[in-house]
Amino acid sequence: MTDSSPHIVWFRDDLRLSDHPALHAASMSGAPVICLYVLDEVSTALAPTARPIGGASRWWLAQSLRTLEASLKRIGGTLVLRRGAAADMIAAVAREAGAGHVHWNEIAQTPHLAVADEVVEALADLNVGAHSYAGDLLVTPKAIRTKEGRGLRVFTPFWKRILAMGDPAKPLPAPTKLKPAPGVASDKLSDWKLEPTTPDWASGLRGMWTPGEAAAHKRLDLLLKGAVAGYATDRDRPDREATSRLSPHLRFGEISPRQVWYAARFSAAEQPKHAADINKFLSEVGWREFCRHLLFDVPDLATRNLQSSFDAFPWRRDDRSLLAWQRGQTGYPIIDAGMRELWHTGTMHNRVRMVVASFLVKHLLIDWREGERWFWDTLVDADAGSNPANWQWVAGSGADAAPYFRVFNPILQGEKFDPDGVYVRRWVPELKDMPSKFIHQPWNASPLEFARAGVTLGETYPMPIVEHKIGRERALKAYATTRNS
Repeated sequence: MTDSSPHIVWFRDDLRLSDHPALHAASMSGAPVICLYVLDEVSTALAPTARPIGGASRWWLAQSLRTLEASLKRIGGTLVLRRGAAADMIAAVAREAGAGHVHWNEIAQTPHLAVADEVVEALADLNVGAHSYAGDLLVTPKAIRTKEGRGLRVFTPFWKRILAMGDPAKPLPAPTKLKPAPGVASDKLSDWKLEPTTPDWASGLRGMWTPGEAAAHKRLDLLLKGAVAGYATDRDRPDREATSRLSPHLRFGEISPRQVWYAARFSAAEQPKHAADINKFLSEVGWREFCRHLLFDVPDLATRNLQSSFDAFPWRRDDRSLLAWQRGQTGYPIIDAGMRELWHTGTMHNRVRMVVASFLVKHLLIDWREGERWFWDTLVDADAGSNPANWQWVAGSGADAAPYFRVFNPILQGEKFDPDGVYVRRWVPELKDMPSKFIHQPWNASPLEFARAGVTLGETYPMPIVEHKIGRERALKAYATTRNS
């Protein structure tokens, strides 16, 4: 291969042009550049722990690929789509194009590292150069280890280590022009059937989200220039627009953690009065990092209890209650509002995520893995690290876990964080006319108040599927059994 042979950039969970080390390196070579995305759901290296993405994430992926293709077109590039095992598809494109080099950003997860190893082996057989770069984290997992060589299992010391390391490398600029490469056949995105058709359940997602790199930066900019004021406290209020909503953009790499870091640091320097709020926001990015590092050490995080004492936990099989939870028909307004928001928009407020997760695993004693699977399919930001780590945190079986005896009271949580019922009224419209005093415990309203609100418990809105006191006592008894076993 000569230096003038095309360079391939293998896009993965990094659907952006700026701060893209692999794309930057290929563009700086001066050679023609082929941008390639492979939808790989079949590589055997993925099978043990990696999963195909869920329905909501597939919808997001389709939009993000379209946006990426348009961005590449503006600088002279094209996006080639292939479906199949990554090593086979990348080698095939390299042969077809006569490529001399392939560049990609690493994903610090065991199955994805194994797939990359297969790509390296396939390219070696073709005498094609393979170049990988760190690109999805602030710090590589191997850089933060205990004396015994293990990753940290508690967030606070982990985040202190990150902060003590200083600023990460500065984000790289997006290329302004790509040298066109010979045409290579591409799949049609529509043939991948990533988006729902019959039925089309994605109207709420379309109304809520604008995927893509430009939208990610706009959302970050809006947060840091205004909404970040009061973030440290207001982020717990589902009745307010106080969160960043950056998680799906980070999940698909439309913006990088390094870009978020530097934007936040710059904003804190410019707005010292908001520094505490900005630092709290940045620590949330740190939690994502923590979960990814945890996943690096525990690739089966979505299926195995991190604390083995939970292997004997007496979970209940209760399909009827699970279905009521999934559909937002539990009889607890804050729970039902969260689950309906999730189904309609592909997201759920972070505070409410904790409350609905606690309700499933503690009030209902349903295995946390059932909830994790549901979130994996319905969240647009379903992340292989954060999703199972957060579920295990709530269940008490994970790293830095909440104590199992901490059972969220859905009534008190609603009254504290949605005091006027704004959030509940939006997502549980059958309760919109209930007095605020009873919006989180409608069963305590009087017959006259029910009549005025047009509510008939058990008909227009369900009775609670379990009483809070009974659910809490049952959970504590189950925990005591596990603890003493």
